[in-house]
Amino acid sequence: MNQFPISIVYLVRSLISHRRLMLELIRREVSVRYKGSILGGFWSFITPLLMMAVYTFVFSVVFKARWSVDPQSKSEFALILFAGLMVFNLFAESITRAPSLIQSSANYVKKVVFPLEVLPVVSLGASIFHLVINLLVWLLFYIGFIGYPPITAFFFIPAILPLIFFSLGVTWLLASLGVYLRDIVQVIGVVTSILLFMSPIFYPLSALPPNLQPWLLLSPITQVVECTRGALLWGILPDARWYLAYLSGSLIVAWLGFAWFQKTRKGFADVI
Repeated sequence: MNQFPISIVYLVRSLISHRRLMLELIRREVSVRYKGSILGGFWSFITPLLMMAVYTFVFSVVFKARWSVDPQSKSEFALILFAGLMVFNLFAESITRAPSLIQSSANYVKKVVFPLEVLPVVSLGASIFHLVINLLVWLLFYIGFIGYPPITAFFFIPAILPLIFFSLGVTWLLASLGVYLRDIVQVIGVVTSILLFMSPIFYPLSALPPNLQPWLLLSPITQVVECTRGALLWGILPDARWYLAYLSGSLIVAWLGFAWFQKTRKGFADVI
């Protein structure tokens, strides 16, 4: 019998049975991030506001970047830009922290009974918390400058779900690799920078020549960015076949990442 099971049934049972532990660890991780600062958790609101203002100024004023919808509206450009950044930040924050996740939790590794498989879930949960804060900031700006968003905005949660499962699988994988390959930290930093500009965050997908657009579709966040923008801003729902295919693929990635993590975790204590 495998010491660390890889079945989906075991995974679901583990997450359910340790849900209170995960919630407490998520709360602790979020609070530690702002511990000692004067404004505390209020930084989670200030940071996205400042970044949205900076990016909007640079790309809409300096570089004159425009979307086809009301190209004179800088407020709309900011909302479109920020919608894409919300998606990117969820993925980037998760995979950036993943390689050092186990090393920074060495005290848990030494405990035989501690469920190490929940640590990537906790890390992703903290990223989801910041996503929710970003979404609230986005909604406040949208209501203040434009009005109420379309009814399809409620599809934001289903739209982001495939990326959550995909990010979780990649986080499990990188958390394991980071124990044995320390250079993976630097590699992921470069990869996230490339993904930022090789995804339609600062420009629409249609701005590229048709022969280059398929290359951007290789980015794991391109379709999610397009889907969430369509739902939040333009009242467009994604194609059902694409959505189900991406959701199914992301679930497979999540399980493969978990299986790799379980297969390699027996050596964590020896390496750390």
